[in-house]
Amino acid sequence: MDRVRSQEASGVSSGDGGASKEGVYAGLTLRGIRPALMSGRVGDIAVDPVKHSTRYVAAVSGGVWKTTNSGTTWAPIFDGYGSYSIGCVAVDPGNHLVVWVGTGEDNSPRSVGYGDRLYKSIDGGASFT
Repeated sequence: MDRVRSQEASGVSSGDGGASKEGVYAGLTLRGIRPALMSGRVGDIAVDPVKHSTRYVAAVSGGVWKTTNSGTTWAPIFDGYGSYSIGCVAVDPGNHLVVWVGTGEDNSPRSVGYGDRLYKSIDGGASFT
């Protein structure tokens, strides 16, 4: 109710479509809508060639994530390994249980995430060597 009184006092009508753009948007300021820092970027996506509902996502600054239900839920599968930064992930087309993870990333204009090596899983991402 206070908002309606405030609008009426400022000359902005409510509900009749007669409100001016200036009155409606007066309290808003222009701002950039984007991440303030470079994070949360996806570097690569791999889909299991046999089980299409299983997918892997390489998070440039956050490990490897796996879903087995087409993305409804996700679980981290690369925590505890040598590098947080992931540049690529791939599923072997000849054996869908073999997952390759390449660490490190140098695509960002403001930062570079180090990589320590290439990892291989032979059990669908349950473990890596």
